[in-house]
Amino acid sequence: MIREVFIDKARELGFIAVGFTRPGTPLHFESFRRWLREVEVGDMSYLEKHLDIRKNPTKLLEGTRTIISLAYPYPAVKPLTPDGYAASRYSTPDQDDYHLRLKKSGKELCACIDELFPASRSRVCVDSAPILERSFAEASGIGFIGKNNMLIVPGYGSYCYLVEILTTAPFPITAFKEHDKGCGSCRRCIDSCPTGALKAPFFLDVSRCLSYLTIESKGDIDREQAGNMGNTFFGCDACQEVCPFNREERGIVSLPSTGEILAMSESEFKGTFGRTAFERAGLKKLKSNIRALLI
Repeated sequence: MIREVFIDKARELGFIAVGFTRPGTPLHFESFRRWLREVEVGDMSYLEKHLDIRKNPTKLLEGTRTIISLAYPYPAVKPLTPDGYAASRYSTPDQDDYHLRLKKSGKELCACIDELFPASRSRVCVDSAPILERSFAEASGIGFIGKNNMLIVPGYGSYCYLVEILTTAPFPITAFKEHDKGCGSCRRCIDSCPTGALKAPFFLDVSRCLSYLTIESKGDIDREQAGNMGNTFFGCDACQEVCPFNREERGIVSLPSTGEILAMSESEFKGTFGRTAFERAGLKKLKSNIRALLI
């Protein structure tokens, strides 16, 4: 009954999947450590830090007894400029950055936990904490990790954000059950990766990934990389677009034109995109990406 009250509240806030698991070494921790030894993480060196916390998430909240994994959907439609250029679906440039929105929803859920378990303590994690969120999401039963490394929620797909709540509240846990279907023999994501960054099932060479190159990397896009970007100047959804678990929807014009973005001042950028996912890349990076496509 207690779980159902919490799940009902989460669904009321828009979450499409909720799962519970105990803290401990994540399912794929050793694979993650091995991956770090084999790839170049470039400007995402933060991935190599706090391995002790990634192995033991109770260090994020002493006394953690339950990790709650939640999935929140983002649009299956791609944001477009009037002149036909796109941004990755998760960017939702007409809304505040998902970190801000989901942190707020997570805090509402923490208040719900407090009512169900008085004197409990909880912490919301939305991408920013060193936790292997997809591993805990899979262990909680809300989905499985696909060959493209995305969490796939059966019946919905992978177009969703992940949120974790660490709590000292002892929610009941059901036994972990591996999803029957998984990806099977499908390898569309691997075959469709524009740069070959998906070298093998579950193995991403992050230094070649367009999402990394157009958002996280501090360097400019070179001519070869630009040739692989298609019409997308922020992020890349190629490995998700071909996934049979995701539905297809056409893009919608929700961005200024590339010319307007190139003409923006920093103050105009902050007024238009200052609280959105674009803020992470910054105006200089966006302009550099766009110029690379237009050359």
